[in-house]
This record gives sequence, structure tokens and C-alpha cells, in this order.
Amino acid sequence: MTDGESINDLIELLDLEEIEQNHYRGRSPSEGWQRVYGGQVLGQALVAASRTVPEDRHAHSLHGYFLRAGDTTTPILYTVDRIRDGRSFTTRRVVAIQHGRAIFNMSISFQIKEDGLTHQMQMPQAPPPEELPDEQELRKRWIKELPPEYASAFDRERPIEVRPIDPQDLIHPEERPPHAMSWMKAREPLPDNQRLHQCVLAYLSDWSLLDTATLPHAVSFLQQQMQMASLDHAMWFHRPFRADEWLLYVQDSPSASGTRGLNRGMIFTRDGELVASAAQEGLMRLHGEQG
Repeated sequence: MTDGESINDLIELLDLEEIEQNHYRGRSPSEGWQRVYGGQVLGQALVAASRTVPEDRHAHSLHGYFLRAGDTTTPILYTVDRIRDGRSFTTRRVVAIQHGRAIFNMSISFQIKEDGLTHQMQMPQAPPPEELPDEQELRKRWIKELPPEYASAFDRERPIEVRPIDPQDLIHPEERPPHAMSWMKAREPLPDNQRLHQCVLAYLSDWSLLDTATLPHAVSFLQQQMQMASLDHAMWFHRPFRADEWLLYVQDSPSASGTRGLNRGMIFTRDGELVASAAQEGLMRLHGEQG
């Protein structure tokens, strides 16, 4: 797909092929990147687990580890282990395999709908998305300065629209506090299926989270001396939502050390409801450092 991806392409990407009970096959889009995007594996693994769970249960948390870089030219095999089926909670473990080796594993917990005590943190003030440029527009400004391996991927429309607030210049980054906010949503309407919306949000949640830890250091993943990769990823789904309506992704990084950066995110609806939280530790190694 050279002209960009539509939301139907994303839905198709998440629609895994069942090859045997508890075994599913996923593909990767041809985007020009050398390895599989982490959010893709998160979303596909959640799809695989959801296929083995009754419809009255939805994911409330997931915890995954990225073990090896994924190969975009080879299908990914997802195997699901049915750990536990309880009266209220259901637990699954998913392993993603390529070339006979695990590249990712994830545990997911599902729960029936229940009422109970409720509270949430307040959404910070943010300008509306209509006042902000699409990230795609920002990337086109930088494309002439990008290495060839990034240029073609940056110049493609994506099924996800992201509008960062006070975006960092990825070509000429400057030191700034480790805080970031972006509006995001699917570019086109999605079907009325909460499981699909969760899988799309899992796909979205990896998009810029690791970048937050780079902000105090005036570096970016586009610089040749930087080696960056997601190491693990966790999400908690608090309330129902739609991934085709604007969501505010509020991110911070409380610590970086030992070539690893820790990042946290809270995801709010436009009217201020906290619908999901995320946390991720990622590798951020400068070439030449030991470790």
C-alpha cells in the first residue's frame, strides 16, 4: 500500500486468521520500517486472546514483553494459553512467534461488567484538536532531512490521526521536561464493537509513549546514534470508549537510567472521562555506551 492506509486496512490487520484452535496468524503491513511496530503486536495479541473469551467479558488489563524485533516480511503466529476461566475474571496468555522463536508474550485479564466504587484523576487543560496540526503535516515538514529508510514511511497517510500539543522537533530536538500530550483517534468510523475499540487503542498506545523519556535529553529516535525499542507495555481499561472519537493521551516519564526510560500515560475522552492508562519501559541507548 503506497498511498497510505485506511481504517479498513487497520481492521483487516487486526482480523487474525484462525489456523487451529488457540492458534492465529497475523500479517504486517509493508511500511518501509525494518521491524514490526510494537502497537501492531499488542493489538493482534489482544485480538487473539479475545477470540477465546465469552462475549460478556472485556479486557481490563494487559501486560506484555517485547522479546525480539519482529520481521515485517513474515507472518506472526499467535498461540493462546487458556490460563483460567473464573466466574468474574478470565485470564489468557499469548505468545507471538516468528521463525520458531518467541518475539512477544502477553498476559491479559478479562472481566464481566460490574458496578462498584468509582473515582478518577482530572484531565489537564488542553487546546481542542481542531486548533492543532495533524502529525502527518508536521512530518512532511521534516521529510527532506530524514534518512532514506525513514522518508518513505513518514510520507504515508495512516489510519490513525494524531495531533500533538507542543510537538518536539524530531530532527533538531531541544531539552524540555518529560511531559507530552496528544489528541488521537481513528481517521474513519469504526464498527460498534468495544473489543475492536480496545484493540485499536492498544495499537495506538505504543505510538509515542517511549518518546516522552527522550525529551529531557534533546535526542530522538531519528538520530543515528540512538537505539530505541519498547521493552514492555502494560494497559488498564477503566471505562468503555470509542477509538474513533478524540482521545487525549497525557504522558510523562518519571525516570530514565541504565539505558531504560520509564513512561506513563493516561487516556481521556474529550469530555474528561479517564478510559485507560498505560505504562511502558523502553530501551534508549546512545551508541558507544556500555550495557
